[in-house]
Amino acid sequence: MTFGRRAFLAFGFCLAVGAGLAAAVPASAHHGWRWAEDGNFEITGTIILARLGNPHGLVRLDVNGEKWTIEVGQPWRNDRAGLTDAHFAEGNEITVSGHRSKDPNERLVKAERVIVDGKTYDLYPERG
Repeated sequence: MTFGRRAFLAFGFCLAVGAGLAAAVPASAHHGWRWAEDGNFEITGTIILARLGNPHGLVRLDVNGEKWTIEVGQPWRNDRAGLTDAHFAEGNEITVSGHRSKDPNERLVKAERVIVDGKTYDLYPERG
């Protein structure tokens, strides 16, 4: 192997690692709670769309004509709370208690609790 080829392979490896790290940064910046306000926020609306799965479920609500996105739990967290896909069926009315995005122009809420038909499902019991 010549120096030129070795340098080319090293450059390619570094480029691949750098691209992987760059792709991971936006994903990790979104997860967690830093993007959300500290205070509790509650909202009630009608489900118009649900995409459940990893890394977490997303539910779109119609709230008096405004579209809101709700982050619900990962599949295991929803299961642990007692939530099923049927709870997130289009047309169901739900109330979500959680934390709103710090960006006032973003209609996004991270759910801690979901209330369906008067029953509360606690996604984060450890948060009290």
